[in-house]
Amino acid sequence: MKFFIDTANLAQIKEAQDLGVLDGVTTNPSLMAKEGIKGQDNILKHYVDICNIVDGDVSAEVISTDFDGMVKEGEALAELHPQIVVKVPMIKDGVKAIKYFTEKGIRTNCTLVFSAGQALLAAKAGATYVSPFIGRLDDVSVDGLNLIEEIRLIYDNYGYETQILAASVRHPMHIINCAKIGADVATCPLSAITALLKHPLTDSGLAQFLADAKK
Repeated sequence: MKFFIDTANLAQIKEAQDLGVLDGVTTNPSLMAKEGIKGQDNILKHYVDICNIVDGDVSAEVISTDFDGMVKEGEALAELHPQIVVKVPMIKDGVKAIKYFTEKGIRTNCTLVFSAGQALLAAKAGATYVSPFIGRLDDVSVDGLNLIEEIRLIYDNYGYETQILAASVRHPMHIINCAKIGADVATCPLSAITALLKHPLTDSGLAQFLADAKK
């Protein structure tokens, strides 16, 4: 399974990259605003800065919600860097835009997916990635992991190459469970990735080894 980090914070992206397990980055307008990145020129520059840190795909989201606007923004984003994947919302014009981008050879990430039907439409339109938001489903008492299982079954049934990118991942068990049921990618905060490093038996075992080494 691929690990993406869900942030626009360059220091956190570099830390994840230095760890040696990072495969890409996802961002959105909210994450950009959180880092104080304002103004279109600064946002575009920030995307390039991210691409210069990581080796893998970087999802950059369009703001428009109409077909023409998404196409214009998406083409501009794709021209920024070869690693850019255009992030498009799961709406009617978004599906149309994904089809357009696919025919133009521009890779896409269909975001804000909350049902298997939406994921099926995204795959049929040719999306490179589909992003089901499992944490947000959990927030409204719906099993987000079950959605991953449904999408995996449908994609395997028909040989769709769209990658399942589990989004809104909140904690390390989300990552483990997504890996067990076949998500292609998990995008998550740095804290969820580094939490996978921790186990009390590792800590106590290391402490014992070090104590024995001093004797």
